[in-house]
Amino acid sequence: MKILLAIDGSEQSYDAVRALAQLARADELTVLHALDVPQPVYPKVTPEVAADIYATVEREMRKDGERVLDQLTSMLPLDTGPVTKRLETGKPVDMILSVAQERQVDLIVMGTRGVGTIKELVLGSVSHRVLCQAHCPVLVVKQPLREVRQILLPVQGPDDAQAALAFAATKPFRYPVDVTVLTAVSFAPPPWPADAGVAEAIRTDVMESARYFVEDVASKLPPDRYRARAIAHLGTPGSIILREASALKPDLIVMGSRGRHGLTRFVLGSVSHAVLHQATCPLLMFPWPGA
Repeated sequence: MKILLAIDGSEQSYDAVRALAQLARADELTVLHALDVPQPVYPKVTPEVAADIYATVEREMRKDGERVLDQLTSMLPLDTGPVTKRLETGKPVDMILSVAQERQVDLIVMGTRGVGTIKELVLGSVSHRVLCQAHCPVLVVKQPLREVRQILLPVQGPDDAQAALAFAATKPFRYPVDVTVLTAVSFAPPPWPADAGVAEAIRTDVMESARYFVEDVASKLPPDRYRARAIAHLGTPGSIILREASALKPDLIVMGSRGRHGLTRFVLGSVSHAVLHQATCPLLMFPWPGA
């Protein structure tokens, strides 16, 4: 597995570094620090002077960036795999996505500062934009990930289940884990006139189908690495996922996000967006097939 660790010197970057201890040894680990050097904005400065100012600022930022890169690399857990350090100049989102594409990584690991829903919707935080646009799974470390022994895996249908199973087959975690495979089904009474018995029969059929689906997904997880159980609930998916996360207190939520193509690549699906903002534990999100 090829991993890209994106750092910026924040406390959350240290948490992201430590999180690697819970992941399987990487075939290739790239540690990236992107420098967003500001352009001079003095209106009366000549282009030559502006270029000198930019070069001076970039030089000083590069010195600081090298110190940050060296410091965090020195803190990597043992046996994380062969390491390559990258110090790039550019917008962090662009650099993360570019290097991820260049190295064909299987997983991006990064911290998030939690800028808040309103600011994120207007400006887009780095982690939010990477989640929207990356074509590989992204692990967002919202708080220290001291162990991964229990995972909540919500699945909505065959597409994200297929992607979840494909990711699980790579055996990305260092230790065997307990997995709760969850599906939530929204149910409304039939639109035509029906008595309570008919409505209940339909509801029962819906739940049986949901249970069969989620049990099938759980049964396909590699048994040597995952101890899986399956649960199905009626209700709004976002609310059910957050409720189960609150009850189970998993170390990690692993889930898919649809809507990562065309213009919608800049907007997460409503369910994944709600979980990203409201769940307290770290989140690993993968794109659905074709996204």
